[in-house]
Amino acid sequence: MSTRVAIVGGTGKLGSIIREVVEELDGFEVAAVLGSSSDLAELDGADLVVDASTPAISIDVVRAATERGINVLVGTSGWSAERIALVRPLVEAAGTGAVFIPNFSLGSVLGTAIAAAASRFFPFAEIVEAHRDTKIDSPSGTAVRTAELITAARRGPVEAPHVDQRARGQQVASVPVHSLRRPGVIARQEAILSGPGETLSIVHDTSDPAAAYAPGIRIALENAREARGVVIGLENFIDIGIGTPRQRETRPVAEGEVGGQVAATTGTIATS
Repeated sequence: MSTRVAIVGGTGKLGSIIREVVEELDGFEVAAVLGSSSDLAELDGADLVVDASTPAISIDVVRAATERGINVLVGTSGWSAERIALVRPLVEAAGTGAVFIPNFSLGSVLGTAIAAAASRFFPFAEIVEAHRDTKIDSPSGTAVRTAELITAARRGPVEAPHVDQRARGQQVASVPVHSLRRPGVIARQEAILSGPGETLSIVHDTSDPAAAYAPGIRIALENAREARGVVIGLENFIDIGIGTPRQRETRPVAEGEVGGQVAATTGTIATS
């Protein structure tokens, strides 16, 4: 029996790639394609929900799927550890699975793991990420995940002087993150680790999103349908040969208190 997949945001850039993968993957079929303004009651009857919508409604998609007892795979950006903590109790109480993938690219997963592993040897760390000018949120989900894992690997904050100055970027888990939005780039991240007399830079570039994301999307789909609890990151489903630190569970906060740009757009929409 095929797994019936409902894709929210299925006509967007990422959603269209996910839809093509689902249509070609044995054992899966597209049951519904929803837009960001669709009635979430259209999720009824799906075996798996894939969220590729927008940061503003992604949390409502996760809640709607979980309340219906359906596992959800989240590819939407903007999910920090604090925001995930808002839905973790709901997922655990429902006995379902919620899989959050900051980046489906295998190269990006490797770059993040390398940066986290290496950060223990460098007191300073900063991240510069660039995306096309149509990306509506910043910092990127990949940058947020990388910063969180760097701090988790170090078991403490990085050294970040003068962060009170706006030009020093936004601190995520103590790591200054600088976001560029401009034409002529698809997705690029550089993690810069510095110590006395030396610097190590880990750079990942995406040049063809469909080719880069498709292998990771297949892996995520095959694992998300049977997942239980909250899972963060594609590295949980593949052996990349590099240990990444496990984050401590983050204390839930009131939704209006979630920091960052995403919090300002988080709202609640009707689910039926």
